[in-house]
Amino acid sequence: QVQLVESGGGLVQTGGSLRLSCVASGRTFNTYDMAWFRQAPGKERDLVAMIRSRNITYYEEAVKDRFTISRDNAKNTVYLQMNSLKPEDTAVYSCAAKLSMVAPALRANDYKFWGQGTQVTVSS
Repeated sequence: QVQLVESGGGLVQTGGSLRLSCVASGRTFNTYDMAWFRQAPGKERDLVAMIRSRNITYYEEAVKDRFTISRDNAKNTVYLQMNSLKPEDTAVYSCAAKLSMVAPALRANDYKFWGQGTQVTVSS
């Protein structure tokens, strides 16, 4: 069982930055693919970014060049650096984990472990 705890959300103005953190329990963090999803009111939960156990990354097109996902295996932590934030980035951001397999996991249903979510609000 893996427990995930996110932090770093909040209220920021358009153009501002936030860094989300997600700390995982357990001693096999480096064998997990980690992802950030977001869900805005009335919308589905969508993948924002994902980083594999071998540090290969994937990004939603809308956040490329603005967001950066990274991981520190020594700290069991995955980060999401969000720059140039826009009002449409407003959502609950959740961290997710799954054991790394051959194929990358890009759908929410692929992930077994989830954090509680953290609210990100970007004011115009």
